Amino acid sequence: MKTRTLSLFATALLGASAAFAAPATYTIDPNHTFPSFEADHLGGLSVWRGKINSTSGSITYDKDGKAGTVDVTMDMASIDFGHDKLNAHAKNEEIFNVAKFPTATYTGKLTGFKDGAPTEVDGALTLHGVTKPVNLKINSFLCKPNPMTKKETCGADASAEINRDDFGVNYGKAYGFKQEVKLQIQVEAIKAE
Repeated sequence: MKTRTLSLFATALLGASAAFAAPATYTIDPNHTFPSFEADHLGGLSVWRGKINSTSGSITYDKDGKAGTVDVTMDMASIDFGHDKLNAHAKNEEIFNVAKFPTATYTGKLTGFKDGAPTEVDGALTLHGVTKPVNLKINSFLCKPNPMTKKETCGADASAEINRDDFGVNYGKAYGFKQEVKLQIQVEAIKAE
């Protein structure tokens, strides 16, 4: 009887530890993740829009524990305004200097959970060799099996605003370019096996 009681107790402990399993890790899908941005041209003359075409990283997500992390690397040589000449200019030393600063990174913690989903990321952006706090607002967040791949996938739409001058990317400031940049980030990540 004592052995059976110990066996039941051990089974209960194993079941309880499974309920408190570690957060799941998701690998960012580079084919469905594109940080995009809006930047001023000539002090309100027009708004230029672009995106980063090559992104990698991972996300951890613990729905029950209301926790998670974000770790993203962006290849700055993949910056794309939809205009070849502007792309080349953005990559040179006058703006992003991708030869010296080939990547930008964003790391943070998922926060503000409501109904098991995060509403914010409390994090930091490293751009042009400068690291500054940048908090993202998560406008939508959903995890579900992808109907095509059958793999569990999480997706989000997030936004923020930064001052590019804070990162030393102040080209055009003398011409009246506004330094505020709106970030719009779409991301999908696939649960690691």
